[in-house]
Amino acid sequence: MDHGNSEPPPAGLRGRDLLGLGGLLVGAVVGGLVIGLFVDQAAGTSPLFVLIGIALGMVLGALGFWAKVRAALRE
Repeated sequence: MDHGNSEPPPAGLRGRDLLGLGGLLVGAVVGGLVIGLFVDQAAGTSPLFVLIGIALGMVLGALGFWAKVRAALRE
């Protein structure tokens, strides 16, 4: 039912955008963890590269989060 309201939906972040941001953060941290596990196993170290991978995943995830939110708010 259209009641004569032809305004476009408001710009910004919607529910699916927020789910994507959560997935980005989780994926970055889990990716860093998995890569760290493989490097630790290959190098015979533990848990050095796991911790480095988690930290890098957190930083990269936060940067990606910031970039996506900034782009969405500019629209």
